[in-house]
Amino acid sequence: MTDDRLSQQQQVADGLLHIEMELRRLRLWAAQPPSEEALASAMPFAVDTLAFTEWLQFIFLPRMKVLLENDLPLPAVSGMAPMAEEYFRGVRDDGKQLIRMLQAMDSLLS
Repeated sequence: MTDDRLSQQQQVADGLLHIEMELRRLRLWAAQPPSEEALASAMPFAVDTLAFTEWLQFIFLPRMKVLLENDLPLPAVSGMAPMAEEYFRGVRDDGKQLIRMLQAMDSLLS
């Protein structure tokens, strides 16, 4: 593994941890997972069955952790920040820090 790839993996791992911490700080971390049906959505970001923050917690974070733990290729394209901006638009001012974290993650992966 090259130093660049190792560095990217470490930055992604750190970013995932910070995203989780921010979801918890915002009290958007759910104690119970959604139904299996909701998690099985084929739509981008599971927009038809999950809130964006549920998608982050129950789909994005676990999948990224599996990729990192198994040294699998990371996604080459990411566009989470625009979805977060839409989700938090007019709803919460405190979403700004999470949006910045997702922008950083989008940059790391793209």
